[in-house]
Amino acid sequence: VQLQASGGGLVQAGGSLRLSCVASGFTLDRPAIGWFREAPGKEREAVSCLSTNNDITYYPDFAKGRFTISSDKTKNTVYLQIDNLTPEDTAVYYCATDLGHSSSYYLCHSRPPNWGQGTQVTVSS
Repeated sequence: VQLQASGGGLVQAGGSLRLSCVASGFTLDRPAIGWFREAPGKEREAVSCLSTNNDITYYPDFAKGRFTISSDKTKNTVYLQIDNLTPEDTAVYYCATDLGHSSSYYLCHSRPPNWGQGTQVTVSS
């Protein structure tokens, strides 16, 4: 199982980014997969999760409205669209999955066993 995240960068507040996570070693047709972030001095937190078997998504309250998770199963890739970025979104963003679970809600409330390497998002004010 491998997850390769990309798409981070330095952006100004109010801008947008789309992060990508290419999955290999498994297909996006059953397990849940999600995005998490870790800001300096803060605990890692879930941003958004997707059930790949039925496309049910889960967002914590802070992520509703500005974050959108989606997938392209032909590319075995999951995306995270982030709009109206704020400096508080500065963090390393990771994609993660648990091949034994298909619930997006469960994944976002657990510590998944499989992680990608992370991509840095820095938002300037």
